[in-house]
Amino acid sequence: MRAVILAGGEGSRLKPFTVVIPKPLVPIGEMPILELLIRQLKAQGFDWITLSVGYLSTLIEAYCGDGSRWNVRLDYVREVEPLGTAGFLGLLDDLTEDRLLVVNGDTLTDLDMGRVYREHDVGDGATICANRRSTAVEFGVLEVDASGRLRSYTEKPTVTHEVSMGVNVVSAWAIDAFVEPHVPLQMPELLRRIQAEGTVRVRTTDAYWLDMGRMSDLETAVETFAADPSRFLP
Repeated sequence: MRAVILAGGEGSRLKPFTVVIPKPLVPIGEMPILELLIRQLKAQGFDWITLSVGYLSTLIEAYCGDGSRWNVRLDYVREVEPLGTAGFLGLLDDLTEDRLLVVNGDTLTDLDMGRVYREHDVGDGATICANRRSTAVEFGVLEVDASGRLRSYTEKPTVTHEVSMGVNVVSAWAIDAFVEPHVPLQMPELLRRIQAEGTVRVRTTDAYWLDMGRMSDLETAVETFAADPSRFLP
């Protein structure tokens, strides 16, 4: 079982931390989030982990090495120029498995990603893991018909959406078909390409999930992890 962790972003919203260290090495308690992900993936059955690196990659490689400290095969895809959240897949010249798990390197979750990987149907192009999020609208929302007449008036509604967790399984055939080497590509665009020609499944889960893109998210992650480390650590 092979997983790829996206670890090449600059983490601009976490400055000043990410001026001197890459975002995946920002600690959650005493452990970088990247190490936590590696430990989780190893415990869930992944024996081969590839890190897609760019910004401050030498620090990540110095910290993680070849993965022997976690008893896992670990290697790197190095982006000379940023290729986006999916373009790096075109650099994989050793794609021997029929699917890949792709996970963002700033993800805190207790999702069993190994189960998602195993239950993915390779006849499908991809599986997207999704979480439900509710957003409160701070205004009265009007629905108006074509002639300008009021159809409904809802005061400060709450809207619920299915949102991507940044955890996806992509079939090898879809990578071959839709990803060009050295051409920038974002994951949403790759998934739209697959959808246009095949099937993309959405797997909604109530697992804990936090994307640590902002300082407030990092603070929440630290508090959540400290409250119950065993929830996330194997």
